[in-house]
Amino acid sequence: MTRKILIFDTTLRDGEQCPGASLNPEEKLEIARTLAKLKVDVIEAGFAIASPGDFEGVKTIAQQIKGPAICSLARCNKKDIQAASDAVKFSDRPYIHTFIATSPIHMEKKLRMTPDQVVETAVESVKFARSLCPYVEFSAEDAGRSDPAFLYKIIAAVIEAGARTVNIPDTVGYTTPWIFGELIEKIIKNVPQIKEKGVIISVHCHNDLGLATANSLAAVMAGAGQVECTVNGIGERAGNASLEEVVMAIKTRKDIFKCETGIDTREIYKASRQVSNLTGLLVQPNKAVVGANAFAHEAGIHQAGVLRARETYEIMSPQDIGLTESRLVLGKHSGRHALADKLKDMGYQLSEENLEKAFTRFKELADKKKDLSDRDLEIIVAEEVYIVPETYMLESIDIKSGTHIQPSATVELVYKGEKISHTAIGAGPVDAVFKAIDALTKKKINLVDFTIQAITGGTDAQGEVTVRIKQADHIFVGHGASTDILIASAKAYLAAINRLLTVRP
Repeated sequence: MTRKILIFDTTLRDGEQCPGASLNPEEKLEIARTLAKLKVDVIEAGFAIASPGDFEGVKTIAQQIKGPAICSLARCNKKDIQAASDAVKFSDRPYIHTFIATSPIHMEKKLRMTPDQVVETAVESVKFARSLCPYVEFSAEDAGRSDPAFLYKIIAAVIEAGARTVNIPDTVGYTTPWIFGELIEKIIKNVPQIKEKGVIISVHCHNDLGLATANSLAAVMAGAGQVECTVNGIGERAGNASLEEVVMAIKTRKDIFKCETGIDTREIYKASRQVSNLTGLLVQPNKAVVGANAFAHEAGIHQAGVLRARETYEIMSPQDIGLTESRLVLGKHSGRHALADKLKDMGYQLSEENLEKAFTRFKELADKKKDLSDRDLEIIVAEEVYIVPETYMLESIDIKSGTHIQPSATVELVYKGEKISHTAIGAGPVDAVFKAIDALTKKKINLVDFTIQAITGGTDAQGEVTVRIKQADHIFVGHGASTDILIASAKAYLAAINRLLTVRP
């Protein structure tokens, strides 16, 4: 029987901790639904004690998502663990993940505890968690820099206390594949309770040295039964092991790893795009598996090889991750049913209301572009479905700009059913548009990031704009797309402001 590797997804917890990636409860629920379709084994839905919003997000996911276990993170103290239990208890498969640091530097400098105190606290916490929840995972934070002998001791103790999974994290991305693999082998060999009680060894690797995926796979080869990872590899600092990389490496090199996951890989690309759209964190073109260039070939030799036999330069099939290679043949004369069928083929099940919105936008874009790609449709869905209530709606923009003209913008918005407009001067046309919107919304906005990328090739390509704005200590992301980059910029800026207003009216 082929060994199964469990996939523990922490996109909604560790991934959301990435600066600028904050999600509201509705967005977290949307991603959780996609993760369930992806068939991850565990969804770490958040850190329940962190805030009332995080608690509600975990609770809502536990109430509504079926299939994966629903997990909350908790430090090794009763208050954290109780909050985690209260949030996940609504799930059919509740799961508590509690942790404490085990490296000398963390115990001395951060915890200010002796090793014996750390073991005692871990054991008490696991016992308390087991009294509330049938499934408990324990993590030895910064295990990559911990003394192996101390790890054996604390792992044995928490297993006796009731932990059913023990996680060995490389919290700061410090280790290397050969060293980390050896550590996992030694832990399994020197802690007999692991095999005696059927405990799963998990790994959670960070990417500070670009080795998160390699370290995770080395651990799998050494006997780990679970990998903790995130969609697109997002997370603290340089991020986490990338779910799509780990899963596709195991699938593609099954001859080497001799194991499998339960992931429906055909959902990978859609999950990647959704996480990127909702967090505002762009996927770099050369990103493995899901990047725009992952299945693109420009060199003549490569093109010739692929035309003769795809496997000459492609070790994975685009269809395996949910990509379709056919170009969209729909145009301005196509009907609503044709669009609905195409979206269904791409994996989108839209309500009648959302389909109507997407169709209206599709017709507008089809009048401007000769050919529409699947990526164009993804942007339409992202803009028309994954949206926040529009307190302010863009009506029109009038720009005056040129070599010897001071740029100005007249922006007209719809607010509470009334049209309002303002003209502003800026350093450039985008600056003028943003200043006009600031004046109309009466918000003091701090723009911290502004990114433009072309969605498809050609001079008629849509431009995709992502902005991040900051108010107090909160970051709000806005996303917009159009063949007119100024309209895309205005839409993205307004989307961020509307998101801000849903949180802080």
